[in-house]
Amino acid sequence: MQGLMQDYPLTLPHVFHRAEKLFARSRISTVTHTGMQRLSYGEWAERVRRLGGALDILEVSESGRVGTFAWNTGRHLELYFAVPCSGRVLHTLNIRLFPEQIAYVANHAEDEVIFVDSSLLAVLWPLASQMPSVRHFVVMDDGKGEPPDDPRVVDYEELLSEAKSIDFHVEDERRAAAMCYTSGTTGNPKGVLYSHRSTVLHSLGINTADCLAISERDVLMPIVPMFHANAWGTPYAGVFAGADFVMPGPDLSPQAIVNLFEREKVTISAGVPTIWMALVPLLDGRDLSSVRTITSGGSAVPKALSEAYRAKIGVPLFQGWGMTETSPLGSLSWVKSTLADRSEDELADLGAKQGLPLPCVDARIVDVDTGDEVAWDGQSFGELQVRGPWIASAYYKDTSGEEKFTTDGWLRTGDVATMDEEGYIHLVDRTKDVIKSGGEWVSSVDLENEIMAHPKVAEAAVIGVHHPKWQERPLACVVVGEGEELTKDEILEFLGPRVAKWWMPDDVVFIDEIPKTSVGKFSKKDLRARFSHYALPFE
Repeated sequence: MQGLMQDYPLTLPHVFHRAEKLFARSRISTVTHTGMQRLSYGEWAERVRRLGGALDILEVSESGRVGTFAWNTGRHLELYFAVPCSGRVLHTLNIRLFPEQIAYVANHAEDEVIFVDSSLLAVLWPLASQMPSVRHFVVMDDGKGEPPDDPRVVDYEELLSEAKSIDFHVEDERRAAAMCYTSGTTGNPKGVLYSHRSTVLHSLGINTADCLAISERDVLMPIVPMFHANAWGTPYAGVFAGADFVMPGPDLSPQAIVNLFEREKVTISAGVPTIWMALVPLLDGRDLSSVRTITSGGSAVPKALSEAYRAKIGVPLFQGWGMTETSPLGSLSWVKSTLADRSEDELADLGAKQGLPLPCVDARIVDVDTGDEVAWDGQSFGELQVRGPWIASAYYKDTSGEEKFTTDGWLRTGDVATMDEEGYIHLVDRTKDVIKSGGEWVSSVDLENEIMAHPKVAEAAVIGVHHPKWQERPLACVVVGEGEELTKDEILEFLGPRVAKWWMPDDVVFIDEIPKTSVGKFSKKDLRARFSHYALPFE
């Protein structure tokens, strides 16, 4: 119709050009084996343009998939833009997948080139013969690892020195920009393809005032890996805003992270709860006054952990929810102004929820048995389903996951949740982890959070094990804090006033470590296998 707005394509070259022109003096700082490397956006942009030319030298096809096998670095950020801005598809390979899964996803995506940090060559190179589509391995020297003598191996910096700077133009906003594969806890990992349009809109959603609100004034340190779910979209959102970056590289030890927070005056960061748990003992006496937002996701954030940060640095953990299929951010927990007068305990409970859906994301809770939408009353359980412009509609070249998508266009997340009257999402479990006891559901997540509130507990995971009368009952697997001693009776006594009586674990086992998935979540699949024949005390 005449008089409507311009049909302007939402593509990543716009994000790149904006950063190059408006924020040339913003900085990207990377921890390297020789110290901190600092590049201005202007210098970085020139390298990105040359990298686009390097992809031509490597003869990557017009929409070819370009794999990365790398840590959070400035070079990885160069690939985040050079690949999609030249029309190709960025494929971030998860370095923590099993070797056979790494080979599977590279072959399934038909990667033509893989860019790999030299310190990760020992993991990737033994798989090279299993990846017939990969013609080149471009090695990014990070101080460790010796490149093999092979004609397929190319040095990153030498390649850039030979390449010409190119212009970027992508006209079709629905063109594929990037792809990630799910962590593959059951079966083969599944590919999720992100478009330029979805990536730009997701970045805008992240940068809204009631989300992360990343701005040019921020110093952003993504700790969540760039090889998993696009580091929750923070690389694209941060460049869009013109924020300074601090890239931690391979050293993610608690001491190294705290030192970066303090020295680089980081204002915003994102990572999984296990990272933030490890940092708590190191926070005392450190100047972290620059920090305004720490976002945690990937698994539920224990209220005790969030409140520990509030007590030590004045900023609680900001909880989000998402998945590879949601680009990944789908909701974030912030306090509405109309709820700000609630008590501190009520506000802490609110912060322990997964929060409100982001703008452009619709959410509903559906009864898993009837398929009917349940009430937003904070009590009715069901599967969380979402839809929106950055939510997957199908898996890449894979029909085995069709059941994850409803006939009316919603993604079935596999998360069991409630929504309250205000619209706050609260995850109570995964559909595969929820404990069905005598026809009633027990939330393993809520139980874990209450157990981890005990000052002597380092980690806790709860699984359902067979019970001759009630079908399943909770078994608590507990890791005691270093130097502490704890008994089953102490745990149960602590839980007594905190949870319903019928939620109480039937037994507590003490273990050395909770097994983790490739992305740092508790691996309850491994715990269920370990305790598959466990006999609960039964009266």
